[in-house]
Amino acid sequence: MTARLPVFPLGTVLFPGLVLPLHIFEERYRELVRHLVGLPEGAPREFGVVAIQAGWEVAPAGSPGRPTPGAGDVTLHEVGCTAELRQVTELADGGFDIVTVGRRRFRIADVDDRSAPYLTADVEWLPEPAGTDEVADLLAARVISVFRQYLGLIRPDPQEISEQLPEDPTVLSHLVAATAALTVADRQRLLAIDDTAGRLRAELRLLNREAALLRQVRAVPVPLGELAGPPAPN
Repeated sequence: MTARLPVFPLGTVLFPGLVLPLHIFEERYRELVRHLVGLPEGAPREFGVVAIQAGWEVAPAGSPGRPTPGAGDVTLHEVGCTAELRQVTELADGGFDIVTVGRRRFRIADVDDRSAPYLTADVEWLPEPAGTDEVADLLAARVISVFRQYLGLIRPDPQEISEQLPEDPTVLSHLVAATAALTVADRQRLLAIDDTAGRLRAELRLLNREAALLRQVRAVPVPLGELAGPPAPN
């Protein structure tokens, strides 16, 4: 079963449960926000966030309605996540600052760039795990341990985050995917994994890879001359 959803292409990946603030300055997305705010009470105020796979999206000069064909052609990843509108602040210039929260994953079946000023898409909702999974529980404990070590390599205050890590394996898998220093491609692959255990396994591999790279960088000796003198001008 498919549903029609407004789509917002971005250079990032949104995961369920994660907060995404956005500054809305382009007219067609201002119209999207106005559309969502004007929905009847109780109607879901959500749109799809989909990472850009290739290209970029721009509005043509003199026409705020649609992307420029050719110049702004964009290829989207197939899997995205809905963003639920939680807070809207209208700005003096007519733009908006909004706060959204990721809700549910979907796969794009078809994209429509004609029916509205902004992109819309027919999407299929992806399954989310329900109930307990002993394998996921065991993997979650390993991911927490490795993630804490990883945080110790990249943050001066890793304890602040590591003490707040969730115990729920699915929530943990989304949090790790969103907060680790991963590429958009890595995050996109994690978002597309349907089962929590599979996502946690992939995260273990990625965290071990990133930690090994960080340790190698730290082990590279710095010439004494670079430490003693002022930085060279660019």
